[in-house]
Formats: sequence, structure tokens, C-alpha cells
Amino acid sequence: MTGVPAERVSTRHWVVCDTLIVDLGARMRVLSSAPRGGGLRTTRYILNHQVPSHPPGADSGGDWTHPSHYLRRLAETHGVDSDCVGLMTAVPMTQFVTHREEQDGLWVEGFATVGVTNAVRAGEPVHRVPGERSSASAGTINLILVTNGCLAVPAMVGAVQVATESKTGLLRDHAVPSWTGLAGATGTGTDAVVVASALRGNGPWHPYAGTHTEIGSMIGRVVAECLLQGLALAARWAERHRP
Repeated sequence: MTGVPAERVSTRHWVVCDTLIVDLGARMRVLSSAPRGGGLRTTRYILNHQVPSHPPGADSGGDWTHPSHYLRRLAETHGVDSDCVGLMTAVPMTQFVTHREEQDGLWVEGFATVGVTNAVRAGEPVHRVPGERSSASAGTINLILVTNGCLAVPAMVGAVQVATESKTGLLRDHAVPSWTGLAGATGTGTDAVVVASALRGNGPWHPYAGTHTEIGSMIGRVVAECLLQGLALAARWAERHRP
């Protein structure tokens, strides 16, 4: 598959109708836990779509019970390839944040929506709220990471690991509690992460992306800055909407 040289790869992003659209500029290899296009695949577009915090069922015209199908139709509505990667959140797109790090021709760019009302500590017993639809929880932290580096598959997994470590560290530094009241939330119950990297031959090769690597260090800083911005916006939103 012919791609685009690394020096020419660049992203564009815009928000339309409560949807953040990230155009990678070319098809890239993507690893994610997204409800639409999750797993390992190639794509050009990544979506992050806002839905109601307590969405109605299919009888209301918005079938959030099948996120992948819903996001496919949404992509087609916006003229985006249906093989996109798609995320859902109840965080308003007015609160999406972005940060970019660049060094010696290598760059990492992050896009995030941050909500922590659904925060939880890994390992807690599962608590279910009647009627809760986890795919659209208000507390979701959605992370999208894009790099012009070409990551080996193990390095892509390593990038997810570093991103998670950075996210958890920020939540701990800011003493974010679990929604159950326990201290030390490590994430939220519905977090999603997306890592996009250049196709083989179209970017600098990286067999590893752990915390001892330069690209891993960049990923950690990008995620930390996105979380810092997102937590500040979430706090201001909560203050404005306090009963």
C-alpha cells in the first residue's frame, strides 16, 4: 500500500454537529479500543462524537445501543469513509483539547475529551447503575494520539501502555476519586484510546515506544498536557452547572 512520506503527513481537525473529525492526511495504521473500528486496522479518519449523558433508546431515533452502526451512519452523513475509527462521549466538543510535541522531525499530536464523573479505580468490584449506558457515559476520557513515526505493532501496544500510565499519574496527582467514593481513581469505566502511526516505509521506524524511548517520553508529555487542560475545563464546566 502506497502512503505519504513522513515529512508530508499532517493532521487536520474540525468540529461539526457535536463531532470532532480528525483527518490524518493519509491512511495510517491505527490500534484502538474504539467502539467503531476498534483493534488494529488502517484508516484516514478518526471521529469523537458527543451523545447525551443519558441517551434514549432506539425508539427515539438515536440508536446508541449499537455504537458501531450509529457511528458508521454518522460518518457517512459527514462524508467520511465508513471504515473510520469512531468514539463516543458525553463531554461537549467545546471542551476537547489538543497538544503537540515535536523533536528532530518526529512529532506526536494528541486530541482528548476529559470527563471524570465516571472515574473508577482499577480492580474495584463492578457496580452497575440501573439504566446506565456505558458507551455514552459522561465521565469518559477519550484519547487520540497521532505520530508521523512508524511504530511496530509491539510499539503501538507500548504507546497505549505509556498513555495509560501518564493518564493514571495525572489522575492520582490531582486526587481524582472513584465515583464510588474510593480514593485513587486510575481512569474511568468507559475510557478509550486510539494510537495512529505512519505505515511502514512512510516514517521513522520505532520498534519500541516505552518510557525509556524518546517517542514514549513524548507520548507521556502529550497525554499529561491534554489531561491537565481537560481536567481544568471539566472543573469549570462542573462549577457553571452546579445546582
